[in-house]
Amino acid sequence: MAWLSRPLTLVGLVILAHGCYSAHEHTVLSSTSVQHPTSPSATSLPLDIYIETIAATVLICLGLVLGSGAPQPIQWHTWAGKIEREGDAGSGDADKETLGNPFNALEARSGFININKLHKDFVKYQQLGK
Repeated sequence: MAWLSRPLTLVGLVILAHGCYSAHEHTVLSSTSVQHPTSPSATSLPLDIYIETIAATVLICLGLVLGSGAPQPIQWHTWAGKIEREGDAGSGDADKETLGNPFNALEARSGFININKLHKDFVKYQQLGK
């Protein structure tokens, strides 16, 4: 069904663009024409524009859902177990340090830098040099 998703989304986008253009044209024409100010049709859009917009939105949503991939596991332990089992054969775009263990990125990151300690060390270094 992946071959159907892109044309369906494209058709939905074209229909949605046409519905937006029709709504704009109707608004411009109704504001320039002389109409009785109390008539409800003077400000409301025709029903076919509403139907066209809703149908286009449904087509776009359907095309996007059909084109999406398989759902990924939501539970952390399922995902972590999958990553550990696949190891280097996992996703090719992952960093080399995170392959095999999903916690490697957390364990390999550097800690917070203590600016005050670095400043004190720098002052001591300057005093030793004098």
